[in-house]
Amino acid sequence: MATHINSRQMDLRFSQEIKLLLQKLAEHHLSLGEILAETSERGFSLVIALLVLPFLFPMPPGLTGPFGAGCLLLSVQMILGRRSPWLPKRIARYKFPRPFAQLILQNLRRITKIFEKIARPRLAKIAENPLTWRINGLCISWLTILLMSPVPFTNPIPTVGILLLTVATIESDGLLICVSYGITTLITILFGFIGYALWLAPSWLPSLWR
Repeated sequence: MATHINSRQMDLRFSQEIKLLLQKLAEHHLSLGEILAETSERGFSLVIALLVLPFLFPMPPGLTGPFGAGCLLLSVQMILGRRSPWLPKRIARYKFPRPFAQLILQNLRRITKIFEKIARPRLAKIAENPLTWRINGLCISWLTILLMSPVPFTNPIPTVGILLLTVATIESDGLLICVSYGITTLITILFGFIGYALWLAPSWLPSLWR
């Protein structure tokens, strides 16, 4: 019994809260608006995480738009300093597909196990600074734009950056927030190289056929 209690105390708030949300989604088929109403200020990070988690797995066509748009709208509100999340009715009515909730639940422990090793409350002055909240929103917005870009097979890369920022925000981990800024920069450089390679590709192709 003691071991069970200790392991529960080690769990992150993110792990517990995202699991509860996914269980509700799998059972009750809630809309994004209903989720936001339940999570209040935490809804920014939790719902953003919920929207991007499926991008770690193969996504069927048509879901990138609604998920990406919701994530982008929430992160822009963070840039503006809002603490109460809002979504347009069309997006707020969107219901998270049950199969995805079940798929993520099955893999959730594998995902959160990594975060539990690296995230904990640190550097509170950085984590709780209002400017940090806005910068986090800016980084998440930029990574979401990269996530929605038509570059194939790259979805998991910006997804990891977004998840690091959301977990660091929920856990008040100022150090992980700073590390996430560095990772956001590296992801931006990587996409720059990919974009440059795609731009040069038409000039390379003729030489390959010679």
